[in-house]
Amino acid sequence: MTIIQTSEDIAMWALRSLAAIFGLYIVVGTLISAIKTFVLPRGVNVWLTRIVFWVVGFFFRVRAKKARTYDDQDRIMALFAPVALLVMPVVLLTLILIGYMFLFWAIDPQPVADVMRYSGSSLLTLGYASGGTIPYKLLEFSEAMIGLILVALLIAYLPTIYAAFSRRETAVSLLENRASSPPSAAQFVSRSYRTGELETLNEVWSDWQIWFAELRESHTSLAPLSFFRSPQTGVSWITAAGTVLDSAALILSAVDVPPEPRAAFCIRGGYLALRDIAAFFNLSFDANPQAADPISISREEFDAVVAELTAEGVPMVADLDQAWRDFAGWRVNYDTVLLKLAAVTLAPYAPWSSDRSAIVPGKQNLRG
Repeated sequence: MTIIQTSEDIAMWALRSLAAIFGLYIVVGTLISAIKTFVLPRGVNVWLTRIVFWVVGFFFRVRAKKARTYDDQDRIMALFAPVALLVMPVVLLTLILIGYMFLFWAIDPQPVADVMRYSGSSLLTLGYASGGTIPYKLLEFSEAMIGLILVALLIAYLPTIYAAFSRRETAVSLLENRASSPPSAAQFVSRSYRTGELETLNEVWSDWQIWFAELRESHTSLAPLSFFRSPQTGVSWITAAGTVLDSAALILSAVDVPPEPRAAFCIRGGYLALRDIAAFFNLSFDANPQAADPISISREEFDAVVAELTAEGVPMVADLDQAWRDFAGWRVNYDTVLLKLAAVTLAPYAPWSSDRSAIVPGKQNLRG
């Protein structure tokens, strides 16, 4: 009888030890995920955040696919990032709740309902259920502190996101003045010519260099930002980025004006930003493309834009073959990541970006 009792004690001790280890693993893992998501100032692809956004995004995408027009699709997807962001702390708190349930049970094995009551009361600082022993008190106080910290992190996280969102959207909205809506490189160049600014776009390129630098930092450290949609339907940060990059590439390659180094630096800053964001979302791309590699824009499309600008009086270079090679050499640096990010974010229709990443409801795909 003594041997049986001893064996049962050992088995229970082992089970309680496993419960304590598993509970501690859940709590620590959740805290690390929260720190990487809300605090760490660098892009880290957190598995828990990725799963939450994938699950929430799955339901939103299923519903969006049933939309008849892009406006309907845009209204549906506008709620995706805010909903996913609000679900995130609920998931974190739930995992902390479960982790502490295992810890409470490891101290004193009780029915699931009882340990849930202890854990929930401590996490939400309700105080209606409390144990009398010191180990219980330590768990209660630590869980209450963790719950308050997670809520405080979310409160601090939201203003940071919306501040970065506001800075991003200011530039995106201003681009409409120069590149129309939907934005296009042809409109950007044409309007710059008509206003006499074609040779004095230095400040424009400098401003967008700064914008790309902020984009690179914010959209990797604050991942939900990539899915926050612009206040106006038909506008997107990714199509704005593509328009600016194409405009700089078009001016550097085909427009007969003195070369502007800031435009080249703007392109470099842009494709580095888009590549970092694409890498954060595990999108595949060639980090070392060659100038002769194919791009999604055809020579016919390029020639059509050149002809349109020529008809408006924009000075174009004489050697269009070399201009095409130069343009393709610039575009190849960001072509793949631009299209993939446009597809991931379900960006609205815009020439040379979202029009060839996926078919947009209510719009014809220009690539057939």
